[in-house]
Amino acid sequence: MSRRPDIVLLVLDTQRRDRLSCYGYSRPTSPCLDELAAEATLFRRVFATAQWTIPSHASMFTGLYPSEHATNQSSAALPSGIPTLAERLREGGYMTAAFCNNPLVGVVNNGLRRGFESFLNYSGLLTSRPNQAGVRPGLIGRYRQWFKGRLAATLNRIQNSFARSEFMLEFAFTPLMVPIWQTALSFKGNTPKSLNDAARLLIERRGVDPQQPIFAFINLMGVHTPYHPDRRMLERFAPDVIRDREAARYVRRFNGDVFGWLAPFSDIDERYHHVLSDVYDAEVATQDAHLGVFLRRMRESGALDRTLLLVCADHGDHLGEKGLVGHTVSVYNELIHVPLMVRDPAGDFPRGAVVDHPVSLRRVFHTLLSAARLASGVERDRSLAQSPAADPDGGTVFSEAEPLQNVLGIMLRRQPDLARARRFDQPRRAVINGSHKLIQTGEDQVELYDLDADPRETVDLAAMLPERVEELQARLSAFVRRADATAPLIRRAEGVDDPTVQRRLRELGYLE
Repeated sequence: MSRRPDIVLLVLDTQRRDRLSCYGYSRPTSPCLDELAAEATLFRRVFATAQWTIPSHASMFTGLYPSEHATNQSSAALPSGIPTLAERLREGGYMTAAFCNNPLVGVVNNGLRRGFESFLNYSGLLTSRPNQAGVRPGLIGRYRQWFKGRLAATLNRIQNSFARSEFMLEFAFTPLMVPIWQTALSFKGNTPKSLNDAARLLIERRGVDPQQPIFAFINLMGVHTPYHPDRRMLERFAPDVIRDREAARYVRRFNGDVFGWLAPFSDIDERYHHVLSDVYDAEVATQDAHLGVFLRRMRESGALDRTLLLVCADHGDHLGEKGLVGHTVSVYNELIHVPLMVRDPAGDFPRGAVVDHPVSLRRVFHTLLSAARLASGVERDRSLAQSPAADPDGGTVFSEAEPLQNVLGIMLRRQPDLARARRFDQPRRAVINGSHKLIQTGEDQVELYDLDADPRETVDLAAMLPERVEELQARLSAFVRRADATAPLIRRAEGVDDPTVQRRLRELGYLE
């Protein structure tokens, strides 16, 4: 058997699909990703399972929808009965390493770090350093490791409280706290350092058996708020921020308004809507330049040709569209229609190919297990390498947006009338089938869009196509019933020998 490939899962956190030039954006924001896309299979219609970090990553790490893995709040933890991608790969012989810039994945104790032999965190109160594999520390070094471990445990408890306590979260919004956690605590991490550390592992392979394949998960936060792009990119994509003092002041105010990022209701002055959009583009271009350095090193060393590289986003961001900002409550395309490309030296994903049928981002799990030759038959069927005709989802995908309870409590105190009027307290679900997308808010409000004709979802067709609405609602109801029936079984699956449970899981496609 030939050597299995190294696998890299590179998540561009908060990256909008429609702001990448390889997806048709008119501005050249992503020349390095464009070059990679030309060597890869590009997926045009990929939909995240959720609109924000934790549930979306949990789906990529488990292959399940949020209602199945139940990790859809900042206070939630992935049930121990659900094996993760890193656990499966590590058990299958892979060295597993993470290079993470998002504190919701790398800091908060929610189970997303399970299975990683090495997990380097570049944000929060205590960042990590690369492991010095094969080097045994001396007495002082061991004391430092012990002290750092005790300190890390204490700081992690503090950081968890900010994610899980409504009071602590609101405290983080105060003018005193904002500059501390944004700057001193490296909220967005360190993009170039994390990419450099990942490249060193994949190229130099220190402490790794020459025959052992590596799985590297990389999360980059370059395009997440607050916005501080490279000045060269500001000059190119957002020159008004440099020339116009009022525009620059507006961006500074936006960067400091943390509640405004989480509140879904935009108060963006129309005079500056384009400024915010332009600064986001400058961030995309800044991150793309860092990616270019990483990809060039991987190519020149030959490491890229022994690596299956999957690049995607976990979700996007609203920049004022539909009166919304941020990514706390919406299943519109600005948030859930995400980029995804796979570069595969083995040829299962052809160079320059384009896939146009709808797929769910949760299938990252099945795809990477298949590349590692560790997937079951059912899991192989769900790999993105399979043809549309073999799609077990039948071309139907779902997305779920549960209100964030800690943010909701703050919203209901600060803007109760607006929160209820915009139904911020109601769950939202979307079902995509063919060219149509149905969005249901709560139990009674529906919207229908034709994504081929109207990708920006500006014309609601629900009243004009009642039969299509009824058909998609039936699909959505069946999905909800299936998820409700399946979730408790999945959470109990690990170590459970009950033949009834096993049979039910097999019928539902989770076991062979």
